[in-house]
Amino acid sequence: MAPRSFWRGYLKLSLVTCPVTMAPATSESGKVRFHTLNARTGNRVVSRYVDAVTARPVPDEDQARGYPRGEDEFVLLEDDELDSIALESTRTIDIEMFVPADSIGWIWYDTPHYLAPADRIGEEAFSVIREAMADTGMVGIARLVLYRRERAVMLEPRGRGIVVWTLRYGDELRDPRDYFDGIAPEKPAAAAMALMKQLIREHTRDWDPGMATDPVQERLLEIIAAKKKRQKRPARARAAAEPPDNVVNIMDALKRSLAAERKK
Repeated sequence: MAPRSFWRGYLKLSLVTCPVTMAPATSESGKVRFHTLNARTGNRVVSRYVDAVTARPVPDEDQARGYPRGEDEFVLLEDDELDSIALESTRTIDIEMFVPADSIGWIWYDTPHYLAPADRIGEEAFSVIREAMADTGMVGIARLVLYRRERAVMLEPRGRGIVVWTLRYGDELRDPRDYFDGIAPEKPAAAAMALMKQLIREHTRDWDPGMATDPVQERLLEIIAAKKKRQKRPARARAAAEPPDNVVNIMDALKRSLAAERKK
């Protein structure tokens, strides 16, 4: 049985339209989550908005949104002003243009969603759009209202379906030149490059999702299971030794690394 979708609408390209469903491609439901409790009573603690000066609770009807314009000064926005700029919650993914798949850097990718046809009737139109993008190496660009904001999205063919990536806003990305321009432009020595490439080959493996497991999550579950059984807390794994602050001779370090790999 297919997982339940959280969005239903239409995929449209010119005069071609088909009903589709969309669901988040990632989930955090399996993460260990905690509630804040009163350690003395064991009761849950609830959060409330309080006035920063009077320390008194603020009722919902008295809460307003303000944009800071100075120290302790704000421009208040009324609900009707915010509603006037609210976007219509469109239910159509209207592909506006196509761009080469490799022209959008990964840093623009935000949140992935799985897009699938909603019924058998729409499968043909959906498949034609998907396969045409795959054969031409293109991805579609559209705009969509998600999570209460209008977002640019990228449609990427993936297997039998399509992955819809929300794209980051331009003002969210920092200029890499602020961080990388100070790095010396000189190229490494050819001998060091040859050894480093050999070391990379020694470490090359096929990708496995198990490489991205969360060890902290696993240890938390062990601690919780032990507490449920009222057992002694399991011993924490020893931390790996810290690497040295610097390497005096990169060639010697590379040679020793390769020698260690061959022994393994």
